[in-house]
Amino acid sequence: MARKQESAAPTNERIEDIALETEMQGSYLEYAYSVIYSRALPDARDGLKPVQRRILYQMAEMGLRPDRGHVKSARVVGDVMGKLHPHGDTAIYDALVRLSQDFAMRLPLVDGHGNFGSLDDGPAASRYTEARLDRAAMRMTENLNEDVVDFVPNYDGQYTQPEVLPAAYPNLLVNGATGIAVGMATNMAPHNLNEVVSAATHLLENPDATTEELMQFVPGPDFPTGGVIMGLDGIRDAYETGRGSVKVRAKTRIEQIGPRRTGIVVTELPYMVGPERVIEKLKDAVQAKKLQGISDVNDLSDRKHGLRLVIGIKTGFDAEAVLERLYRLTPLEDSFGFNNVALVDGQPSTLGLREMLVVYVNHRIEVVTRRTVHRLAKRRDRLHLVEGLLVAILDIDEVIEVIRSSETSDEARTRLCQVFDLDEVQAEYILELRLRRLTKFSRIELETERDDLRAEIAALEELLGSDALIRQRVATELEEVADELGTPRRTVLMNAKPQPKRSAKATEQDLQIADAPTLVALSTTGRAVRVDTPGGEEIAPPARRSKHDAILSTARGTIRGEIGALTSAGRMVRFSPIDLPSVPPTSISLGAGQRLRDYVGLTEKGEEIVGLVELTSDAPVAIGTAQGTVKRVVPSGVAIRPSVDVIALKPGDRVVGVATAADEADLVFVTTDARLLRFPASAVRPQGAAAAGMAGVKLSANASVLFFGAVNGDGNVVVTVSAAEGTLAGTDAGRAKTSDFGEYPAKGRGTGGVRAHAFLKGEDRLQVAWAGPDPAYALDAKGAVRKLPMTLAKRDGSGQPLEAPVTTIGRTL
Repeated sequence: MARKQESAAPTNERIEDIALETEMQGSYLEYAYSVIYSRALPDARDGLKPVQRRILYQMAEMGLRPDRGHVKSARVVGDVMGKLHPHGDTAIYDALVRLSQDFAMRLPLVDGHGNFGSLDDGPAASRYTEARLDRAAMRMTENLNEDVVDFVPNYDGQYTQPEVLPAAYPNLLVNGATGIAVGMATNMAPHNLNEVVSAATHLLENPDATTEELMQFVPGPDFPTGGVIMGLDGIRDAYETGRGSVKVRAKTRIEQIGPRRTGIVVTELPYMVGPERVIEKLKDAVQAKKLQGISDVNDLSDRKHGLRLVIGIKTGFDAEAVLERLYRLTPLEDSFGFNNVALVDGQPSTLGLREMLVVYVNHRIEVVTRRTVHRLAKRRDRLHLVEGLLVAILDIDEVIEVIRSSETSDEARTRLCQVFDLDEVQAEYILELRLRRLTKFSRIELETERDDLRAEIAALEELLGSDALIRQRVATELEEVADELGTPRRTVLMNAKPQPKRSAKATEQDLQIADAPTLVALSTTGRAVRVDTPGGEEIAPPARRSKHDAILSTARGTIRGEIGALTSAGRMVRFSPIDLPSVPPTSISLGAGQRLRDYVGLTEKGEEIVGLVELTSDAPVAIGTAQGTVKRVVPSGVAIRPSVDVIALKPGDRVVGVATAADEADLVFVTTDARLLRFPASAVRPQGAAAAGMAGVKLSANASVLFFGAVNGDGNVVVTVSAAEGTLAGTDAGRAKTSDFGEYPAKGRGTGGVRAHAFLKGEDRLQVAWAGPDPAYALDAKGAVRKLPMTLAKRDGSGQPLEAPVTTIGRTL
């Protein structure tokens, strides 16, 4: 009987027949949508995936700022999972770890304490590591409390989270992104913050800027692990279409690692390639007899000196040939494929360089506009209260009488509004007034605050009323971030295409790069090229001048030999020109050159290359410093080391010039106060590398040496460019003068020389000077050619006005 009643009871069940194909399609589309929009792809505005954005926001809410202590990573993971991201602790911790890895992120956002892994090993468990926000993350999350972005509910509606972060810098380009969604993936390269900010500010000032123009500021990726990018065609494709591929090589050098032992030293690896992976592939190639000439391999990396992988070469094998095989058989050369897919207005899009910058710039303009509106409203509200309070203080006795005679606070509020023409907000604020605010000093404070608020409101209204001012404010804030967080470029970009891969069956002799005579030319803007002349061809000067083509220094050698680069710190750095871009002797352009500072690996801030030296030459080279010291040294007598000091500098001094100077040459100093000293090189006896040199020119108070060089023969000129008082170099065109070098009489070493330029009213110094063979070529800060006066003037003349600023002057080949 019970069973019958149960079967007869009404039921709320509803069964629908659905085709399996329809159900699978719907479920798969929901799954794909969730992966694409909620997990795998970054937003083009802040460059973050949802889990990364939630981690940074929650850590900011927890107060984990850089000036506070670290907390357990497990605590961060728990808060993020419980409040914002219900997809499991493993995914959250993996994302947190990546945000802290300086080999994965160009600008790490999390400051990790403990074992956060390496390229070859995973991190420790979250209960063992600690974390807090890094400085860069504070810039990503700043101003969130000023209504700069929209907030959306979390997964259960109990909390809210930002839809996107304000992002004070273009994080998508700076840190890149990688992710695999359903039916699509993204792989975006990291870039240098300074370069990206320069491109963004250029786009703010020139909204119609092309990709080619923006590439003048962002020439290519800048990987956290450095390396060398071979060929720029793939970069250009990626920046134009969003897709492309480049070859990235390890940074290597050939060194003597012991008596009669040569080794290949690897100091930088391609992006996301670890040393253990390289060693494993190397051993596999040796065991398979695909690679010969390797004696051993040692990983000598440490935290103090960074990566140092030493590959020993057997006696009788050429290191260059072995290195060529290593590039082919191991990850010392790896490919990076660009696939710039990100969410734009909620839709996956493939973006080029310009599109990524446009999305970010528009986002930042909106952030600054909303922040300005918020601040304007806050200041207007505060001004409203201050004005009401001032009314009360001016007639405080009557205010007190009105309040005392009122039965209730509501009545007091109403009567205050009627008597003093206030609104309810002002009246309520007066009712809450403390007696200590009734002093004379408080009144003065309030009047000062009122005036300040009115000025701030006017400035904010002016800012909101001008699109140009908004763009200028965005550009200014970007430059501030670059000044705070920017670092020098790590990845070297090579215009030259990589050498073609050779057959695995090729002999060792076939793999060797043929040695031949070459000339290395260094431009005044720091770019270097290699001009090979295997058949002794004549090197002809370029038919027309183009960017960067003013020559600072040249040196002859061989392709596989070594040349010296003398730095402003007095160091001689040896390098091989084998990987410099090669240009034919009949069509020379230094615009295709490599930045020699990056090529030789200068890392000290302020240290620059001032000239090239032929290491095997017996002809002395002369060195001049900013404090007027001169020295001659014979390059062939310098110790054979990768880097050696060739002059002992005094504190605060630096090298300003170097030139080959035989006894018959004239040495020339030009000072900032327009004095030129010329004396024979024979007056300076050659010294050893440890010597400090001798007095070259006598300087007046507050003057320093602007130019030093050596002049030979006839047909030489002197070019001087004056500057107005208080201007920065490159901002004022100034006045330029070209004069015959023969007009300057020779004086004794250690004297003050003769006047080389007459200053007009308002001028107080020279900003550029040069002496050398006619004609002289002038460049601006971007390497473009600028015109100099064609006619020769008197040596103590004042010159002619320049059409555009000149920053460097050099000669032709």
